[in-house]
Amino acid sequence: MASTMRSRRITLPQPFAGFIVAATLATATAVAAQTPVTRAATTLPTDPDVLGAERLFSAWMDGQVAYRGLPGIAVGVVYDQQLVWSSGFGFADVKAKIPMTVQTKFRMASHSKLFTAIAIMQLREEGKLRLDDPVVKYLPWFTAKPAGDDDGPITIEQLLSHSSGLQREAGDHWRSYEFPTEADLKRMYSERQAAFAPSVRWKYSNLAYAVAGLLIEAVSGEKWADYVANHIYAPLGMTSSSVDQNVPGLAVPYTRRMPDGTRDVIPFVDAKGLAAATGMTSNVEDMARFVSANFRRGARGGAQIVSSGSWRELHRVRSVDETWVSGSALGFDVQRYNNRTYVGHGGGYPGNTTFTSLQMDDKVGVIVLTNTNDSNAGEIARQLMGTVGAAVAKAARGTPTVVAWDPTWARFAGLYRGVWGDQQVVLLNQKLVLITPNAAAVDTSTTLEPLGGGRFRYTAPTGGGEVGEVVRFVEVPGKPMRMFIGDNWIDKRETAAPAR
Repeated sequence: MASTMRSRRITLPQPFAGFIVAATLATATAVAAQTPVTRAATTLPTDPDVLGAERLFSAWMDGQVAYRGLPGIAVGVVYDQQLVWSSGFGFADVKAKIPMTVQTKFRMASHSKLFTAIAIMQLREEGKLRLDDPVVKYLPWFTAKPAGDDDGPITIEQLLSHSSGLQREAGDHWRSYEFPTEADLKRMYSERQAAFAPSVRWKYSNLAYAVAGLLIEAVSGEKWADYVANHIYAPLGMTSSSVDQNVPGLAVPYTRRMPDGTRDVIPFVDAKGLAAATGMTSNVEDMARFVSANFRRGARGGAQIVSSGSWRELHRVRSVDETWVSGSALGFDVQRYNNRTYVGHGGGYPGNTTFTSLQMDDKVGVIVLTNTNDSNAGEIARQLMGTVGAAVAKAARGTPTVVAWDPTWARFAGLYRGVWGDQQVVLLNQKLVLITPNAAAVDTSTTLEPLGGGRFRYTAPTGGGEVGEVVRFVEVPGKPMRMFIGDNWIDKRETAAPAR
């Protein structure tokens, strides 16, 4: 089955227009050291490398549809405030041959958790709750038996970061398709016991997010679905998004491919009391609006649905799994691969699997929505990020304006000695690096990136210390050269040779 809709590119409409900027895409190190000349966002869709990456990914996606028998997939790639590329593959309805498009709607499943966490942060900004508040402060019935005798109460932050210790589910709804109501959730709590004490380990829990949704209702006075529609969907212009409604335009949901090659159609399933964990519906174009919101900065208001500070809190990792390569921020999942960090979420609902991934330094996000349970949407998203996403990031990054090397900077090389230890500036090929001469290794040296005017930026592969701060050299006749690293200084010795 060949692709049925290709190369749709849009600039996101109001309320986005006021936020379109020519933003840099360099990493924190490169931003500090250089002034990138960025490409205008409007030129990205026609960049030859981006177009080539689209053809590459599309060819692979055609193969996935043909050889794996996937019903349909809709994808999108966002740069900052622009949906650079989107496409549909296969069918939204195989029997009726209805093509998959970027307007096709999907049950977004656990993407709902992102919206629940944002709602909590909005209420926090309004002073209506604190993240360290015990949940029982707002939900008196929340009296699940703790795992131990001295665990302490479960907090709102622990619900959002999957560190509450609560069970994953609230019944057999993934098999029976009968999700619990709010009354069911309250009733079962007298019979439940947490699997772990709070903050003992990362443990994914739909149940915790169902509780978070009920907390939002108690604090705001609005039903969760109404709150999300009024305070997130509407400001972002997500007009195709809803919660637990059998709306027109939904992709037909299919089961996994059975050994005989068949797939069954799954009826519409209402998430009921678990809506805050898994009940929302959306499409590529609306999710692109949401992805772009993550890249904006400023005070809350209008399409800026939370402040910059709250976005940082939402993206900051709180708990990790035992391998330390994945875990949770607030609502957002966090993954590390290829030495880079990505935030986002995946989702699995009867007949739908979805995945959204954002690379915050590059301001690039990818969206993958599928209408079957065996598509492996997360791997498709990774391939989309590695092809089209990488090409978009590279094209947007542009050519950095590098400060030209000045041969006289060679005079800064040498040994600098202080009471806290020695530092040595070493001259490489038109490059200065800073090492600790008695360190156990030399393969992770710090680079002094030139800023101009005899000033440099302290850059290193890891954080901490003076990373990102300015290094400058002060020369006074009759005195040793002094190197300032941030606020501290150290004097140069007459010779770089160590004492023997």
